[in-house]
Amino acid sequence: MQPFRVHKGRVAPLHRANIDTDQIIPKQFLKRVERTGFGEFLFHDWRRSKDGAHDPAFVLNHPRYAGAGILVAGKNFGCGSSREHAVWAIADFGFRAVIAPSFADIFSNNCLKNGVLTVALSESEVAEIVRRANEIPNYELTIDLEQCKIHDGHGFSASFALDDFARQCLLQGLDDIGLTLQHETEISAYEARLAK
Repeated sequence: MQPFRVHKGRVAPLHRANIDTDQIIPKQFLKRVERTGFGEFLFHDWRRSKDGAHDPAFVLNHPRYAGAGILVAGKNFGCGSSREHAVWAIADFGFRAVIAPSFADIFSNNCLKNGVLTVALSESEVAEIVRRANEIPNYELTIDLEQCKIHDGHGFSASFALDDFARQCLLQGLDDIGLTLQHETEISAYEARLAK
C-alpha cells in the first residue's frame, strides 16, 4: 500500500446521496480476483448509455474532470453490500480520496485498508467544494493527512477527524499484511520453535 501523507488532486463532484456499492461497481464485474482492472467499470451504469457509449452528461466523462484524484459525493457514500471491489474500482480509476458528509462503515473501513482516504466533512463544506469544482476550471484540493486539513488555494480550508490507528496505517502505507509483517522476526522464531 502506498503511504498517504499529502495529496493534491483535481476534484470530481458527484453530489448524490446514498451511492451504493452496486452503483460503484455493478455485480457483473465482480468475477475478477485481482485488485486491478476494475477502474474501467466504475459507475458503469451511470457512465455509459444503453448502447455502451460514454454518456457525456455524466461527471466522470467530462474532460474537465479527467485525471481527478479526489471524488466528492453526498452523504452515506458506499452503502449497500460490503464488496471490497467497490474500493478497488475507485482506487484503480485513480482516486486517492473520497470526501462526503458520511460513509457506510464497512465501505470506509475497506477504503482505509486499501489506501483510499475517506474524509467526512459537514454537508455545507461538501456543498461548497462541489460548487467550486463546478465553477473553477481544474479545481484542486490539497489533503494533508499529517495535519488532517484540506485547502484549495482559493480561500477554502477545513479540518477533518480520522481514527489515529487508521491514520498511522495510511501515513506509513501499512495494510493488514504490512502490519503483520512488522512482526516477521517473531513469527519466524515461533515457526522455528514449532518445527522442532
